[in-house]
Amino acid sequence: MTVDRSDPAAPLIRVGGDLAYTTAGPLRAEVDRILAGAPPALVLDFTDLLFIDSTGLGVIVHAWREGQQCGTALRLRAVPRFLATILDMTGVAGLLARPLGESLAAAEDAGTA
Repeated sequence: MTVDRSDPAAPLIRVGGDLAYTTAGPLRAEVDRILAGAPPALVLDFTDLLFIDSTGLGVIVHAWREGQQCGTALRLRAVPRFLATILDMTGVAGLLARPLGESLAAAEDAGTA
């Protein structure tokens, strides 16, 4: 994993190798560090990703959910075919496609109904 903060409006995290139970912790911690600053966007680049398990997928969902809370859009870049298939099959692709703030508005509407 490498981090590029040269664009403060869209910090970039490059994820390579295996994103699995034993390696997902540092990525989650870095996502949390970046989101604490509430940038307009966070970019995850998967150019060099070789493998992902459910824990790695959970980090992506965590980044989206926390981004929704602080107003940061999550963008995925260079998604390999196998990851695109997993995101689609699990429904995460649809979740990530939602506009920023949509899930929060829906939750608030549900609470007032």
